[in-house]
Amino acid sequence: MEDDEWELCYDEGFVYKRKRRRTEAPAPSENDAEKRRRERKKQTLLKLKSKYEKEILQWESLSNTLRSMQQRTTLHCHPQPQSNQTPSPPSTSSSTDSAGGSLLHDLLLQVEAQEAIIRDVSNLCDIAEAVCVKREEQFKQTLFDHPIWASPLELMQVLCDDD
Repeated sequence: MEDDEWELCYDEGFVYKRKRRRTEAPAPSENDAEKRRRERKKQTLLKLKSKYEKEILQWESLSNTLRSMQQRTTLHCHPQPQSNQTPSPPSTSSSTDSAGGSLLHDLLLQVEAQEAIIRDVSNLCDIAEAVCVKREEQFKQTLFDHPIWASPLELMQVLCDDD
């Protein structure tokens, strides 16, 4: 009867007796630990998925903005010839005025197109800067979320965790 409660252990040359351990108790705790590990892993993957989805949406928005800028640029750089111009009489003063007016009109269109391009590029730069600032803040937050800033008990739990 007494032999059932004790077992002989051999540990690197040392022989000693100790009470037998029950083998039924660790099974549920390992199962619970596995469930917790899976749940943490699932939550982490879901957060990562949402982060990447947001980033994809931002890139699609930037891509659409750039595409619309390119389309506007091509429209402004290659204006349609004006069909409402009527041939003017061959007088020198009126032909010089119309040529100057046409040149002035073309230059104004180019300046307006360049202004729109500069405004759009400025907006893209603002968006890119906001994305960079957000990533920098997220990186800083990961440093502050590190367990060394937590209580010593939480730090020891993280260091002793088998994950």
